[in-house]
Amino acid sequence: MQTVKTIVELRAILGNRRRAGERIAFVPTMGNLHAGHIRLVETARRQAERVVVSIFVNPTQFGPGEDFETYPRTEAEDREKLLAAGADLLFLPEIRNMYDPGAKTVVSVKELSDLHCGAFRPGHFDGVATVVAKLFNIVQPDSAFFGLKDYQQFVIIRTMVRDLNIPVALVPVETVREPSGLAMSSRNGYLTETEKVQAAKLYQALLNAKEAVLSGGREAYADIERQAQSFLAEAGFKTDYFSICRSSDLVAAVPEDREIVILAAARLGKTRLIDNIAFSK
Repeated sequence: MQTVKTIVELRAILGNRRRAGERIAFVPTMGNLHAGHIRLVETARRQAERVVVSIFVNPTQFGPGEDFETYPRTEAEDREKLLAAGADLLFLPEIRNMYDPGAKTVVSVKELSDLHCGAFRPGHFDGVATVVAKLFNIVQPDSAFFGLKDYQQFVIIRTMVRDLNIPVALVPVETVREPSGLAMSSRNGYLTETEKVQAAKLYQALLNAKEAVLSGGREAYADIERQAQSFLAEAGFKTDYFSICRSSDLVAAVPEDREIVILAAARLGKTRLIDNIAFSK
């Protein structure tokens, strides 16, 4: 596995691969890799001749008071995991390579970026969209692989790719979970052992809400959301949102909608957890 730190070197290597007719798959990450990331790499490995993985802790998607400085950086361990998973190239850019000090351009996906997590983390998704657009421009992959744990992020990136005519095929990959049901996340490392047991209740709340929606009873979706928030409060969470949405555009679902995603974000101690469950009625 090659490790590259500059855009110029990366483009030269991938240009040669492209001219040789090889398909290039891309997995963007912020490092501190877990089994969910490795699933992305392994899925990409089956669909392309070359797999590129980036590790870049992107400062523009962290708000004031968030954990940019303390975000886990585990480069040595990440390299070993990527090598075992079959990655071909690791892109490790520095901030100065990714952002010119005088940069004035921001990619913003309107409306979608203001919903749900966007309402609690203003500017977060602008940072995500901007860095992903830059990485797509740098790598120019045929396909890019994203986990669905952050469903809103995937929908925003999908919309950006469509609106800007970016020639990349997006491949969603299902969330990888702990045996308890807790969605794997780099931030799970912030949880105490006791909190990890409690944290599984977030997925249980999603399963309960899904069952209530599918039952087709008289309960309004707003009532199901309130019941879920009460359940989480009793489990020790402070809920940011718990929303039953139409999966295509993440607006509030109505009974006539058939494709549903339930999105949730809640804090347990000092850790903010997100999760979701998508299904058809």
